[in-house]
Amino acid sequence: MSHYEERLQNDLDAIRDQIRDVGETVAAATERACRSLLAFDRAEAAEVIVGDMPVNRAIREIDKQCHFFVARHLPSAGILRTISSVLRLTVAIERVGDYAAKIAREVVQLTQEAPSAVRRDVELMSEQSVGMLRQSVQAFIDANAELARGTMGMAAQVDSSFERVWQDLLQEGEKQSRPTADLFALLTVFRRLERISDQAKNICEETIFAVTGETKEPKVYRILFVDGPNDCWSPMAEAMAAKAYPNSGKYRSAGWEPADALEPALSGFLDGKGVPLRSEKPAAIPITHDELDDFHLIVNLGSGLRGRLADLPFKTVFLDWDLIPDGGVSEQTLEEAYKQIAFKTRELMEQLRGKDAD
Repeated sequence: MSHYEERLQNDLDAIRDQIRDVGETVAAATERACRSLLAFDRAEAAEVIVGDMPVNRAIREIDKQCHFFVARHLPSAGILRTISSVLRLTVAIERVGDYAAKIAREVVQLTQEAPSAVRRDVELMSEQSVGMLRQSVQAFIDANAELARGTMGMAAQVDSSFERVWQDLLQEGEKQSRPTADLFALLTVFRRLERISDQAKNICEETIFAVTGETKEPKVYRILFVDGPNDCWSPMAEAMAAKAYPNSGKYRSAGWEPADALEPALSGFLDGKGVPLRSEKPAAIPITHDELDDFHLIVNLGSGLRGRLADLPFKTVFLDWDLIPDGGVSEQTLEEAYKQIAFKTRELMEQLRGKDAD
């Protein structure tokens, strides 16, 4: 190794060491914030809040060292990817520090000790999220893309835990055993723990980019179009979206009172537009929480559905388009609906994926 290569490696190792240190600091701060909640220890929570200040300074120092590194070494290829990843990775780590401080601030505001079921939830989600964070930072330090990919898979456990947490909080609310403000504070705690796993995923994605050059694939959205009978308008929307944006989404249609068969005029109309019909017959809308959780968006073309979905998953977005024309199915109403669905679908997909949605 030449003198220049040795100096470059030493500077790069120093940056990695700083990342390791600040990563461990925010992981420990999160654990400490959760301990303060479990023990209902406002004094320890206050110390966690104050301890976020050194984290912010450490992040600024890493950013400064990265800029010095670029100016000193003019890196290229893999090393340049690593430094650019560090600059994004530090944002994720700093946010985790903010989450730890936010958890501590909520502890300070609580009026009484958290209920036992919630304390168990805190212990579980803290262990999962902080474990994922530590593993993601280690993957970056070791330049281990496979470890990063494996770590990203742990996010499903955190999401599953959050769903159970939500039910526990609802049960506490029904008991009316504590102030509503306390329940909101506890919900905020769990949301921050969930977000820590999201930031860990971001760190993993930066690791994969730094090591392999692979960038994150654009998100493919799972969209369910619904109306009452699912015999015309929602199958039309499903077929049009799949034709226009095959790479941006996965599409289904359903109805809450499905008819026996599709409208006879629909197939011929879509054939004339060059749009293949995907549905063979009307289908019933999924009604269980787990089934609906498969979709990022539910698009209602009619009216009166939202009240039927009392258990809509937290991350599933419900949109009311209300595009079904009056007058039943005719050549005129098919054409009218086609134009409106085309406009609304293009608007939606460009919001989700940008102007290059395909």
